[in-house]
Amino acid sequence: MASLRNASPWLRNYFKENYIPQVCEVLLCGLLVTCPQDPLKFLEEMIIIIMKNGLESLLWDMCIDPSMKPKIRRLSETYLEQLFGLDDQLMTPDLMIKACTFYTGHLVKSHFSGWKDIAIPRIREEDIIAKKMEIAIKYDNLKLQKYVFYPWHSYVKSRKEQIKDVLLRIQQIFHNKKLIIILHKWRDKAIYQSKKREEELLLKHEVQLKKWRNRIRSRGAVEEIVSAEYIRPGDYFAAKITECDLTQLPERAVLQIFSNLNLKDMIIFGQVCHAWMAMIQNSTLWNHIDFSSVKHTNIDKYVVYTLQRWRLTVLRLNFRGCPLRLKALRFVSLCKNLQELNVSDCSTLTDESMKHISECCPGILYLNLSYTAITNRTMRLLPRHFHNLQHLSLAYCRKFTDKGLRYLNLGHGCHKLIYLDLSGCTQISVQGFRNIANSCTGIMHLIINDMPTLTDNCLKALVEHCLRITSVVFIGSPHISDLAFKVLSKCNLRKIRFEGNKRITDSCFKHIDKHYPNISHIYMANCKGITDSSLKSLSPLKQLSVLNLANCIRIGDMGLKQFLDGPSSTKLRELNLSNCIQVGDASILRLAERCPNLNYLSLRNCEQLTDSGVEYILNIYSLISLDLSGTNISNKGLSTLSRHKKLKELSLSECYEFTNYGIQVFCKVSQILEQLDVSYCTQLSDEFITTLSIYCLNLTFLSIAGCTQITDSAVEVLSAKCHYLHILDISGCSLLTDDIFEFLQMGCQQLRILKMEDCSLISREAAMKMSSIVQMEYNPTGTSAWSSYDDKGKHVTDSSGGGR
Repeated sequence: MASLRNASPWLRNYFKENYIPQVCEVLLCGLLVTCPQDPLKFLEEMIIIIMKNGLESLLWDMCIDPSMKPKIRRLSETYLEQLFGLDDQLMTPDLMIKACTFYTGHLVKSHFSGWKDIAIPRIREEDIIAKKMEIAIKYDNLKLQKYVFYPWHSYVKSRKEQIKDVLLRIQQIFHNKKLIIILHKWRDKAIYQSKKREEELLLKHEVQLKKWRNRIRSRGAVEEIVSAEYIRPGDYFAAKITECDLTQLPERAVLQIFSNLNLKDMIIFGQVCHAWMAMIQNSTLWNHIDFSSVKHTNIDKYVVYTLQRWRLTVLRLNFRGCPLRLKALRFVSLCKNLQELNVSDCSTLTDESMKHISECCPGILYLNLSYTAITNRTMRLLPRHFHNLQHLSLAYCRKFTDKGLRYLNLGHGCHKLIYLDLSGCTQISVQGFRNIANSCTGIMHLIINDMPTLTDNCLKALVEHCLRITSVVFIGSPHISDLAFKVLSKCNLRKIRFEGNKRITDSCFKHIDKHYPNISHIYMANCKGITDSSLKSLSPLKQLSVLNLANCIRIGDMGLKQFLDGPSSTKLRELNLSNCIQVGDASILRLAERCPNLNYLSLRNCEQLTDSGVEYILNIYSLISLDLSGTNISNKGLSTLSRHKKLKELSLSECYEFTNYGIQVFCKVSQILEQLDVSYCTQLSDEFITTLSIYCLNLTFLSIAGCTQITDSAVEVLSAKCHYLHILDISGCSLLTDDIFEFLQMGCQQLRILKMEDCSLISREAAMKMSSIVQMEYNPTGTSAWSSYDDKGKHVTDSSGGGR
């Protein structure tokens, strides 16, 4: 308004009455820009025009000095008519006026309103600034509060968390203390109950042992010993014997009982009574007849009578090791339905006998001719008469030649043969194997053991036509090399077994995952050329379940780690690392992590294994059989191993670091133990046998060979408690006498095999008397190599250093 002070009085009054001061200020500012000569005078003139004609006469360029207006002529009506071609009727003066008025008004609204918004200053600028200051102060205060509040909030929050953690820790300490008190009370109670149970068992054992000794002295019958109280099934001598009438049992149960009897026992049982005689007349009991159990008697009469009586029902015959005469062998031809025939080790078997059998028994599927004197004449009979033959064993038959093998292609041939055993047949040459390949193209299982003449060329000739082979066994064939693996890659092998071969190296396993993707069993025992590189090559195999690397001394922890990191570890069920002296605790830790299905583990003579490694074995929950023979396991390791609840078989042969205490702690917990080998543990005494007899009532196999401190008292206690014992090895126990036979006969009536070599105090007469009851190995002063038996009583010689 300072610029209006120089205006005329009537103009100032007009603006005060009709316009607000701000509008006047805006107009004056605009005039100062457009009319710099005399803006107030020009404003007065413009106002006079507006007062006379109204706002309708206001033009957009009215405020512009005429000298500054653009030199543009106004578009006349005639120009519009020429441009748009309008005639007089359409373009009237009224319409032109309206159009110009609308156009002028539109320009005023659009330009003047925008100019006004820019030029008019803010209303009440002081109030706006005050409000902004107020907002700024509030914002500054809020920012200051945040600056102070955030650290305080973080501090409070951290303190709360600290207090919460402290409270939680106090609660945990309280809870742990409470648990410790409860566990201490539970442990004290458990120890008390355990001691009480142990005292009861010891007292019961003493009472039972006293009864046992009274029974030995009185020489009374077993049926006279009766106990009024109930005794568990394991307490044989204290249990009450009740009569059982077999005729009241179901027929299926009776057949199951009698099917477990051998031929001699079957005949004896038939003489007990008429009812039992009627029971053994069931034809299903005579489907399988084993004459090998009576081979030491006059067997011919058994053969003649039995085959005449049951010739139509017999399906399987076993004459293993029987010295049969030609007449008795001819009665085999009466069995028209015969399917399996085992005449192995029959020294009297001739080609003539086989002629009678082959002509009358064409349905034979299984034929075992091992250790016989057959010649090419018998080989000529096989394809002519045994058209369905599937299983053939010619092991150690050395009188037939390559020509005899060529006869297998005569007639219908032996094209259905799937199993062939040529072990020990050193007379077979490359041509002989070529004849086999031409005749028996369907062979799936091939066994060639103890054959030093076997070479890679022999296998090459065989595999040319026999492409269905799935399992091979080459034990004692030192001339087989890596080339044999390359040749066998044409077959879909699933089982491979090599033992004692020095020519096999890591090269044979280089591409095993591509050549044998379905292989599940690998036995490479005593192959010195195998190293950690082989284990790395085996790791991709997805179906591998059994791996035997016994005596492969170049294998160590690094190779096992690479193998166990592969997919094969999850399906592994058996692992034999016997005599792998470089294997230590690191491998056992990896086994526990990667092998959840491992059932059998042999670490025999792994000298680097310590008690810490034994602790890792606890994490192999599926483990059933464990061999730690020749290791440094101590009492601590056995105490740790006792926490494994599934072990049924344990071998601790030649372990000298533990004592009676360690094995006693293990036996007290392992009540399901069935097989135990502590041979050559010279530090053990009768005390260990007593604990074993009290707690391990299900024991079936025990080897205490070489335990020189064992006496007759230990065998007495063992016989009084362990009534399920099948195999007992007491070789080298020099303190045992003839009295043990009386104990074993009365207590261990299921004993089948007894080994007692180098027992100088046992007389030959007593041993011979005992041999009529059980199978025995007796040599009072000999130093022959002590062999072993498997869990079925079969004599085996283990060259792999492990149990399997």
